Amino acid sequence: VQLVESGGGLVQAGGSLRLSCAASGRTFSSYPMAWFRQTAGKEREFVAAIRWSDRTTYYADSVKGRFTISRDNAENTMALQMNSLKPEDTAVYYCAVESRVGLPSRLQRDYDYWGQGTLVTVSS
Repeated sequence: VQLVESGGGLVQAGGSLRLSCAASGRTFSSYPMAWFRQTAGKEREFVAAIRWSDRTTYYADSVKGRFTISRDNAENTMALQMNSLKPEDTAVYYCAVESRVGLPSRLQRDYDYWGQGTLVTVSS
C-alpha cells in the first residue's frame, strides 16, 4: 500500500497550489480520505477530509473557503486545491486514508495509511 503526494512548492501569499495524492496497492474508494499538515515542533493537524459515499467534505476552520478537497475513486486519487494561501499555511502536507467505512475522522490516530508528505512554503 502506497500513498504518494505531489504538487508542493514555494508560492507567494495570495497564490494557489494544487496537491495530489495517488494511492496504489489497494483500492481506497470505500474509505474516507484526508489531508493533514504539520509544522516543526507541532502536532499534525487536520486540514480536510472527504467521504467516499457522497463525497461530503469537511474542513478545518482555518482553511474553509480557501481550500477544496476532491477525489476520483476510479483513479484512486485525491486532490487539495489551495487558494488564497497565507504564510501560516506553510507546512508539510500529508494525505491519509482510514481503513474503516464511515464518516471521516479529524484525528490522525484514526488514519492507517499515510503518504511521505509534500512541503508547501508560502512566502509573505
